[in-house]
Amino acid sequence: MSKWNDLQEHSFLESNARERALGIVDDGTFTELAGPFDRLSSPHLVLLGDAVEFDDGIVCGVGKIGKTPVFVVSQEGRFIGGSIGEVSGAKMANTIKLAIDFHDKLVADYPDLSDEEKPIVVISFETGGVRLHESNAGLLAHAEVMDLFQKARGKVPVISLIGSKVGCFGGMGFVAAATDVIIMSEFGRLGLTGPEVIEQEMGKEEFDSSDRALVFRTTGGRHKYIIGDANFLVADTIAAFREKVADLAPLPVADFEEMRRVGSPETVERQIRGVALAAEMHPQDARDVWAKAGNDNPASLTDMPLAAFLGQVKRLQV
Repeated sequence: MSKWNDLQEHSFLESNARERALGIVDDGTFTELAGPFDRLSSPHLVLLGDAVEFDDGIVCGVGKIGKTPVFVVSQEGRFIGGSIGEVSGAKMANTIKLAIDFHDKLVADYPDLSDEEKPIVVISFETGGVRLHESNAGLLAHAEVMDLFQKARGKVPVISLIGSKVGCFGGMGFVAAATDVIIMSEFGRLGLTGPEVIEQEMGKEEFDSSDRALVFRTTGGRHKYIIGDANFLVADTIAAFREKVADLAPLPVADFEEMRRVGSPETVERQIRGVALAAEMHPQDARDVWAKAGNDNPASLTDMPLAAFLGQVKRLQV
């Protein structure tokens, strides 16, 4: 069995950034850009006497799924929590810019190109956000990526994959929310502020970060799917994430606009209704929201097999 075939059944949660990047596109099509042999490491970590990685904790490249060029960004949580600094941020931003430039050239040279043949961007998030060692550069990278999303909007769909150990928190939580589609597994976690930070600022009574069940009920994939922060919930394998990306890749770009959760007057109105509902409910637990969505026995949703969960769960409508 080839390495690629073997990767397909790997746990997405347990896979590293390079395994996810290789496995999400077709076998043998991935070309890494600015990889470890180019030795683009953080100059700031050297000055601080910290260890560096020659890919700065992020794997970027391009491959294909069928006829679709796929520009891939994959973050590595094992290196400083997948944090974004100057080099990793530049790699992320320039990969998205390459996708936009490639789209523009393709469309100019081949005006009859089908939707399936136009590029997409896939970002596998595993990050706590800005790297505090180089915070200004990290914050600037966040802004650059958000700006590029606006340039990509309407021509290059950007798809988020969230199912890795660190989750997607901090400023990168905002970045993920600004993409066109979010695919999560039940083990993925998404939010602005991580559980430990909430406990530190608000106290253990407000949020006990050692209560893993509470953490996953509040920031995990099942909750994010019910409240609409995630568009799709898939099994914890690279193959499951890849299959959903392959389903989405041939769609017209207008279909992606319909899946966005932010960025239009309609989505702003929906968010305002959601905030008003939260103020009215004062939920003490995510299960209160699940019940409000129409789930008669919300506690049963926690440990239900994924297929059964997807078959019967009711999602919050506001």
